[in-house]
Amino acid sequence: MSAPVFLAESTDLAAYREGDTYYLDGVEGRHAGVVQRRSVGEAIDIVDGHGTRLSCTITHVSGEHLDLLVTSVSHESCGQYRLTLVQALAKGDRDELAIEAATEVGVDRVIPWQADRSIVVWRGARAAKSHARWVATVRSAMKQARRARLPMVEQPVTSQQLVDVIAETTQTGGVVYVLHESATTALTSQPRPPGGEELAPVDVVVVVGPEGGISDSELEKFTAAGAQAVLLGPHVLRTSTAGPVALALLSASTGRW
Repeated sequence: MSAPVFLAESTDLAAYREGDTYYLDGVEGRHAGVVQRRSVGEAIDIVDGHGTRLSCTITHVSGEHLDLLVTSVSHESCGQYRLTLVQALAKGDRDELAIEAATEVGVDRVIPWQADRSIVVWRGARAAKSHARWVATVRSAMKQARRARLPMVEQPVTSQQLVDVIAETTQTGGVVYVLHESATTALTSQPRPPGGEELAPVDVVVVVGPEGGISDSELEKFTAAGAQAVLLGPHVLRTSTAGPVALALLSASTGRW
């Protein structure tokens, strides 16, 4: 069984070496020592959210304070591609279910989208609270999936702002796929985009609409900016499942899986 993951708050993990001692405390220490009741001799991983992972063994536990022996240090690259999910705001918890599963699949960036047909609207204090909830959801899913990289949750965009994101992405060599039931081209038929390098990965973006779908006006603007309308398959998926399914297919086709 893989070791549980805990996220370092503000420590430079790259400076650690095998044989060093890492001290885990604070919120993550409380979760490990008090909530999960981790004990001496157990293996746990400490990650920084940027790819560095310390594999450790617990040597001492005192409440929320744990002493860890670093047994190995590794760094996980983001690879040749950066996967982004543009998720339309949706009612209930469907949008949060989408970003949770997307994080487990391996998404690198999440962009909340205030689509024309989104029933939910983020404004004022609600916007800040909702964004914080998305960040917390992604953080929890990242730890559940034992990832060393924490996906970024950007500020919400309007449809017009998303047009700008699409244009910038495609003009710099990336690809943008808009999932739409009227599309005639399957996502699985798309050629694998040329890969980038670790410090300059190629952007692969998936756009998922709300329950009411993407409007004709939005689709026209997105494709004019360089996006490609694609079909996932013969069935219509919910907004909570379409993104993760598309990301899983792309993870396989780009060699990440």
